[in-house]
Amino acid sequence: MARARFIALATVGAPHGVKGEVRVKSFAADPMGLGAYGPLFTKDGRKLEIERLRPAKGVLIAKLRGVEDRNAAEALKGLELGVDRSALPAPEPDEFYVADLVGLTAFDAAGNALGHVAAVENHGAGDILEIARPPGTESSSPSLLLPFTKATVPDIDISAGRIVVAPPTEVEAKPDSTPESIEEEET
Repeated sequence: MARARFIALATVGAPHGVKGEVRVKSFAADPMGLGAYGPLFTKDGRKLEIERLRPAKGVLIAKLRGVEDRNAAEALKGLELGVDRSALPAPEPDEFYVADLVGLTAFDAAGNALGHVAAVENHGAGDILEIARPPGTESSSPSLLLPFTKATVPDIDISAGRIVVAPPTEVEAKPDSTPESIEEEET
């Protein structure tokens, strides 16, 4: 399966017991729905099917077809399991799969190319688009980081391979809003 079409749904952790079960961290909206996607694949194309799945503390315990002992389970540790993008349902309006956004060309409102979407990150305060600027761009930063909001990204056209971004304008500091320096008192 090509890397660009691979959508990671889970990561295999340590073995659980001696009968081939593994701990699995699911990235699916419904972690227990992991088995509903059908066969899962590794990035190198190996096919794995979930026979059984049950919740445990913070992870799922999975029995994968053909994995019969602890040694076979140990060999899977660290593998990402996923599906091809085409196996996922169509997103709702104004919802997007990260895999569909990465690679889109970013333009400003005037139609000037700013770069391409290199990543979509979320560190807890909302999604952030990383726009990688083309080589030779006059800038102190190789990337532009923007909040992924309707105001900042008003137009997304997946089929055309483009987005329009409206970077927020810088707020000018007022003289009375700057912190005053504190002088030390002599004792």
